[in-house]
Amino acid sequence: MERIAALPRPELLQVADSVARDKGIDRDEVLEAMEQAIQKAGRSKYGHEHDIRAHVDRKTGEILLARYMEVVEEVENEATQVPLAKALKKSPDAKLGEFLVDPLPPIDFGRIAAQTAKQVIVQRVRDAERQRQFNEYKDRVGEIANGLVKRVEFGNVIVDLGRAEGLLRRDELIPRETFRTGDRVRAYIYDVRAEQRGPQIFLSRTHPQFMAKLFAQEVPEIYDGIIEIKAVARDSGSRAKIAVLSHDSSIDPVGACVGMRGSRVQAVVAELQGEKIDIIPWSGEPATFVVNALAPAEVSKVVLDDETHTMEVVVPDDQLSLAIGRRGQNVRLASQLTGWSIDILTEAEESERRNEEFRSRSKMFIDALDVDDVIAHLLVTEGFSSVEEVAFVPLEDLTDIEGFDESIADELQNRARVFLSEQDERYDQRRKELGVADELAALDGLSPAMLVKLGEKGVKTLDDLGDLASDELIEIVGKDQLGSEQANAVIMAARAHWFEGEGA
Repeated sequence: MERIAALPRPELLQVADSVARDKGIDRDEVLEAMEQAIQKAGRSKYGHEHDIRAHVDRKTGEILLARYMEVVEEVENEATQVPLAKALKKSPDAKLGEFLVDPLPPIDFGRIAAQTAKQVIVQRVRDAERQRQFNEYKDRVGEIANGLVKRVEFGNVIVDLGRAEGLLRRDELIPRETFRTGDRVRAYIYDVRAEQRGPQIFLSRTHPQFMAKLFAQEVPEIYDGIIEIKAVARDSGSRAKIAVLSHDSSIDPVGACVGMRGSRVQAVVAELQGEKIDIIPWSGEPATFVVNALAPAEVSKVVLDDETHTMEVVVPDDQLSLAIGRRGQNVRLASQLTGWSIDILTEAEESERRNEEFRSRSKMFIDALDVDDVIAHLLVTEGFSSVEEVAFVPLEDLTDIEGFDESIADELQNRARVFLSEQDERYDQRRKELGVADELAALDGLSPAMLVKLGEKGVKTLDDLGDLASDELIEIVGKDQLGSEQANAVIMAARAHWFEGEGA
């Protein structure tokens, strides 16, 4: 743009520099905001239909104001376009698609125009400042921020972070802690969102990672990566558990986190308003990890169930209340920390349950195989839990039992097979009474007992079964009878007739 309607304004650049410095935004963005404001004032004076543009010289501060007219073949808008023939009279070099630039005299800003210009500049500067704040803090999610309490509104704390404001909501505060204006506060940045009213920086003091980051600040070995925090569980303001692992066998991870005379952990406890922290060694063995997580309670025995991801933990009778904790806090935190669902039993309860299982299994063998209680007890003691196992295990598994010879083992297997055959006949009869289709009974993977359970629930045809989800099928027949893969295979087999002929 040629220098037209030049207005020397070196002080304009000083203002732009000052605003840019105060707001922490780029000088060019401030000058662009000024150009927009002058442009708006120019259009107000000369007519909004005109294409009026302003430019501030970045070196001298001169304001250049001009009207732009596009050179076209056929004019559609007389305010912004000029025909080529007319343009050539003004400028012999004019070409289609180019612009003719008409200089305009400097604007004498009236009170209204000056107010409008100020509003435009303020708005543009505010938008630029918000964008700068968002860009600066969006990459700081997961860090600890330090700030001063600016004000407290309805229990929510507004924190001045220096170049932005953060929001510490009431539910993200540790219970019973209060802040006053001017208090220094540390919090975890867990989210930054670009919203209509500007970037929102959400802070938390209850987030589990807040405690992990505090430990990283207090324990150099964590910061250096020698010790790794593997898991954190918190009941904020009350109790927490943190699992740590050392990548250097010569360094004890728990000792390093506790510090000399507890100095390191006490610094974290003080920041968390006296929250009690259990530091436990992490283990890749789930059973060992759960035992560690339940500390300070002692554990006698652990039984894992990988399918349901649950763990039965047996503790001495006098350790039950310690293992569960006040209002179930200890076992709840241990479950969060390890990711396992934990059921706690006392040794007495476990013994009673084991005895009950022993009695019920013994009675089952006595009734099904028509044997005395001595033989039934021997079978249960050796780990047999069903008639099917007795019927179909290799014969030597039975002859290996003390007191069983080949003839006894053979007789037991015959009785077991006869019992199962009669039972299947009874189930098959019941299945027919319920109206369960033969096509359904012919599917692989469904036993006569399962077919009866399906019939009792109204699942009687291939279509009925095909409409089920795998978890619904498992719920009907029992999770001890079918796994999820088997259930899916049965359902897909039931649906097979839906797709017959599609590939033809």
